[in-house]
Amino acid sequence: MIHTLTVLTLDLATAIGLYWIAAGIGLLIAPARMRAMVEELESSPGLVYAIGLGVFAIGTAILIPHHVLYDPLSVIVTVLAAVFALEGLVLIALPGLLIALARPFLAHARLWAIVSLVLGVLMLLAGLTGRADALP
Repeated sequence: MIHTLTVLTLDLATAIGLYWIAAGIGLLIAPARMRAMVEELESSPGLVYAIGLGVFAIGTAILIPHHVLYDPLSVIVTVLAAVFALEGLVLIALPGLLIALARPFLAHARLWAIVSLVLGVLMLLAGLTGRADALP
């Protein structure tokens, strides 16, 4: 069983797990969707900006109440939130860089779908079966 300091860590792990599972299922069912999304981002600066703003907002919204580094799960959740916020800023400031980084992954969409599903299940299980304990 996973032990963490706060219930918030468990709730966020559950939410991130559900997101990764949904993304993995969607990509597994329609792997060509990943290429279409990247191509659409390349041709729509407004969409890139809006997505960047949303991703930054989500990452920041997680980081404001959860900047906890006491146990492995809280570190994972905090680092993921920081990555989300940073990804949003990069999408806003340097969208071409992130799109270029995404291109090599397009050839292996099903592999990334499976990775997303596995990580999602692990995070979901950690969130649902973990326990929040006070510091000893």
